[in-house]
Amino acid sequence: MVGYVEALTDPSYHGQILAQSYPLIGNYGVNPEDFESEHPRVKGYVVSDYTLFPSHHSSRKSLNRWLEEHRIPGLYDIDTRALIKRLRHYGVIPGLLVVSEKPVRIRPLIKEARSLPDPNAGNLVAEVSTRDIHIHNPEGRKRLVLIDCGVKRGIIRSLVARGVSVIRVPDDFPAEKILDFNPEGLVISNGPGDPEKCRAVPTVAALLKQSLPILGICLGHQILALAAGARTYKLKFGHRSQNQPCLEEGTRRCYLTSQNHGYAVDTGTLSSDWSIWFTNANDGTNEGLRHKKRPILGVQFHPEASPGPTDTEFIFDLFLEKLR
Repeated sequence: MVGYVEALTDPSYHGQILAQSYPLIGNYGVNPEDFESEHPRVKGYVVSDYTLFPSHHSSRKSLNRWLEEHRIPGLYDIDTRALIKRLRHYGVIPGLLVVSEKPVRIRPLIKEARSLPDPNAGNLVAEVSTRDIHIHNPEGRKRLVLIDCGVKRGIIRSLVARGVSVIRVPDDFPAEKILDFNPEGLVISNGPGDPEKCRAVPTVAALLKQSLPILGICLGHQILALAAGARTYKLKFGHRSQNQPCLEEGTRRCYLTSQNHGYAVDTGTLSSDWSIWFTNANDGTNEGLRHKKRPILGVQFHPEASPGPTDTEFIFDLFLEKLR
């Protein structure tokens, strides 16, 4: 019902056409305070019912004007729920947004869409990661290094709110330079695309040999698993919503989580050093891992939400308790 601004600025959507299942979009306009990165990341936007004249005290401009400024095409007044049912049936597919004053010939467009290159074939993380070093809350009582694979601002806000200093580094930052900061812990962020293409995997593999507490979030969870020798695979249509149910192993608890990812960890390829922490109640895919002996955690969902339920915000507190 809310969160389109956060979704559009989430770097995990980089290079994609986003179709929104909730029908009412644009009604509260756009407020830069809700941004999860500097600008919208999608290539296109498809909604059902677009509100031309937003009404909200925090609105600074309309959604249409904002997308126009960034040259992002949008389409409204179509049955997005019917479209999403097709995506769930056929899986994620290439798409085109086409404008024409004449009747559109469908077959040539289908052929053109199928010939589009797969954006996941490249390293999308390299296109959204920072190129510089940023220090957030330099006076913090603990020092964390965050590998930026397309981090949402909500993750940084959640850590800073807990009194820690966050040193944000590029995705290809070497392990030895990370250790030069003498951090008390490491966080691997969310991001777009295929985790096997990420340059952070060998860095994390090297840091796993240290005694450093580590937390992987979303793509960072997959990078952590790859660094530990496991494999990942592409989901048919991914998890992209604010209501993904996750079961905590060994308990009767089920948490509602916010998620945005197209790949998952193959738990059958994990070594015996790891235990499954969370499992998706819808499709049985992995949602979290814990090392059996060391302070290393990974979650496939977003504990900071932004938007979404805050059921799993305790993950940050659990991780910070493990800092040396």
